[in-house]
Order: sequence, then C-alpha cells, then structure tokens
Amino acid sequence: MKYNSVFDIIGPVMVGPSSSHTAGAARIGLTARRLFGKEPKWAKIHLYGSFAKTYQGHGTDFALVGGLLGYETDDTRMSKALDAANEKGIAIEFIEDSAKTDHPNTVRLIIGDDKESLEIVGISIGGGKIEIIELNGFELRLSGNHPAILIMHNDRFGAIASVTKILAKHEINIGHMEVNRKDIGKEALMVIEVDQNVDDTILLELKEADHIIQISKIVS
Repeated sequence: MKYNSVFDIIGPVMVGPSSSHTAGAARIGLTARRLFGKEPKWAKIHLYGSFAKTYQGHGTDFALVGGLLGYETDDTRMSKALDAANEKGIAIEFIEDSAKTDHPNTVRLIIGDDKESLEIVGISIGGGKIEIIELNGFELRLSGNHPAILIMHNDRFGAIASVTKILAKHEINIGHMEVNRKDIGKEALMVIEVDQNVDDTILLELKEADHIIQISKIVS
C-alpha cells in the first residue's frame, strides 16, 4: 500500500477509538449533513460488513450521529452524540444490513426532515479517509478532502458549459469533475472539486444557469 503522508498511517486528530470506524464514520456523517444543508430530523443508518458487526464497540454509531450533528472528528462531544440527538428529538434508526458490499466499512445514510430527504453511501477507507460513492442513486467518487460543488441538472446541451463559464469568470479552478446520469435526457449530477471554497453569492449565480435543478456544496 502506498502512503502519501504520515497522516495516512496514524490517522487524523480525533476522538477514538478507531480512525476507520470512528473518525471515518464521523466524516461520512458530517458530509451527509453538509450535502443536506441543515440538521436532519431523522436518520436511517444501514450498516454493512465490519461496520455492522462492530459498530457499537468501535463507536461507529455515535460517530455517524456526531457527524450528522455537525461535530468534527476531534469534537469532545462526539461520544455523547446519541444522547444529544435524543435530546433534540432526532429519530435515529440503526439497521444491521446483511447485503454484500465491495468494502467492509460501508454505510448507507438516509436522512431527512418534514420536507425533503437525502441518501448517500459512504465507505471509510482507513486513516480517517472516506469516499462517498453514491448520492440519491447516482454513482460518484467524492473524497470530502477538497471543497466541492454538487449540481443536479437536466441532461441538456449547454448545462455543463453554463456552469464552467461562471466558475471561470470568478477564477474558480476545477481540480476534478465528473458527470453521471441515469438516462439520456433525464436528471444528471455534476460533481466538481475546486481549489477554494465557493461563496454563496456564486452558488446563487450558478442556480440561475441553464437547466440547473439543485446545488449543494462541501467546504474544506
């Protein structure tokens, strides 16, 4: 295995006990909250593989919920996240799912409130690092290590160009970009990792671009 830095080995600054089962889980929960744009009122958490077998002993349960509450990996409140969610009236359900997955540390988070919901699949790949591999049924690869914009749009000519034109005007450099669609002419998803956090004023401008349905962002 190739390591890029010492932090790939020792993991991030965190509340333990495990970089993959605790820190990684917290980052998946936090990414879900950021994509949802607010604190959810309920969450259904499907755990697979190693997560399903050891989630209580390794703190995966409170870490995922801590992320949903907005806690960073080193937040001292992390171990009390389940109590905090209960006090806020957030309904949490853990499901030990027996379905086979490609990675042993896999979780499907379905979160929402009275108006809307969001579904993501995330994996904890070790050292506190994660990948989001699915969002509302769309396949993607999102690390959460860089600022990103996620844009749901109609699969029409000019949609991508209208977005990249706005980013270029504001001198926002694109580090990585991918587009996924379920079918020709239907809804599609742009995932754009950028070099700096994008201001909300630019997001408002992007929302007015051609064929855009919904936008969310992840900040670094």
